[in-house]
Amino acid sequence: MTTELIETYAPVPSTERGRGILISGDAKSNSILYTNGRSVVIRYLHEPLRAAVYGEHAYPATVARYSPNGEWIASADVSGMVRIWGVHNGFVLKNEFRVLTGRIDDLQWSADGMRIVASGDGKGKTIVRAFMWDSGSTVGDFDGHSKRALSCTFKPTRPFRIATSGEDYLVNFYEGPPFKFKLSHRYHKF
Repeated sequence: MTTELIETYAPVPSTERGRGILISGDAKSNSILYTNGRSVVIRYLHEPLRAAVYGEHAYPATVARYSPNGEWIASADVSGMVRIWGVHNGFVLKNEFRVLTGRIDDLQWSADGMRIVASGDGKGKTIVRAFMWDSGSTVGDFDGHSKRALSCTFKPTRPFRIATSGEDYLVNFYEGPPFKFKLSHRYHKF
């Protein structure tokens, strides 16, 4: 007797003590992205049972974000690797770059879709890096954090700015491109 698969239910986002769950969305496709294990899960809000899974990461995936035009997804993992792949046509891989030497905790696209900034644990000096999405070339120097950078974001309009926050309780601001350290604020103590 053979059994036939009738429905597949997508897993929920994976959790880890002391780390947030990062969920990204795309209004055009009415979908959300999140990670679970070595996979990136795409869930369609207008069809709750419909899901797609990208499972090409060699290590546990930590974050995934849609490009501004919704055509590409950048996803990162605990090894410091960023994979950029297409939403359509079988998730074709466009590029893969080793961005940091440790875990990537967050990444963001610039509003024009040309640059990506990633932050995390660099096991050394580099814990934030901005790069061109198509070539991987670095577009700035990011000094200022002494511990792991937990989050990063682009200002959505020109002139571009990047803000990062870290375990050292600092919020750092960079302006560019090429991005250079501008100033630091210590707003939080815990």
